[in-house]
Amino acid sequence: MNEDTDLGGGESGGEPAAADWPDIPGDTAFTIRVPEADPLVRAAFPAHVTVLYPFLHESRIDTATHHALTGLFAGHDAFTLAFDAFDRYPGVLYLAPWPHAPVTALTKDLTRRWPEAVPYRGIFGAGLAPHLTVANDEGPATQDAAYGALQAELAPALPLSCHVDAVQLIVWDGRRWQDRAEYRLAPRS
Repeated sequence: MNEDTDLGGGESGGEPAAADWPDIPGDTAFTIRVPEADPLVRAAFPAHVTVLYPFLHESRIDTATHHALTGLFAGHDAFTLAFDAFDRYPGVLYLAPWPHAPVTALTKDLTRRWPEAVPYRGIFGAGLAPHLTVANDEGPATQDAAYGALQAELAPALPLSCHVDAVQLIVWDGRRWQDRAEYRLAPRS
């Protein structure tokens, strides 16, 4: 996903330029919104953790696919993600969620059911570890020193946590990412 409109989090160390992996109209992705982190984000998109980008082209998501997705997500318990530490990829400052396991389990179930949905189009091998981008090279902080200063400024806001009880399906319309559907996770007992 292009970072200037990213809701899916296509950033990594040694990443290709956005032009090497452009968002295609009809692309879809699954994200976990983290509104508790919105005040920390200096990138041009809301706080989120990507579950899978890209998923199937929008034209392939029919009633049967929605039904299958509803069942898949309902088979996972709601969970809480904690964010207490910053980390970096080249050009990216991010928060690492803990634990990773609930997010990676969702990704694995989606790619097992739809093997053609290769995380990040296969550019990063098996994909990237779950992360929440705070700033990237297209944002105001582009140098390590600037990231260090931003990290020091934002550190007092940590730790933060987010209860996750749903995953959003979003679609790229050629200009921006828009909500398409929300899938509920099983309530915690």
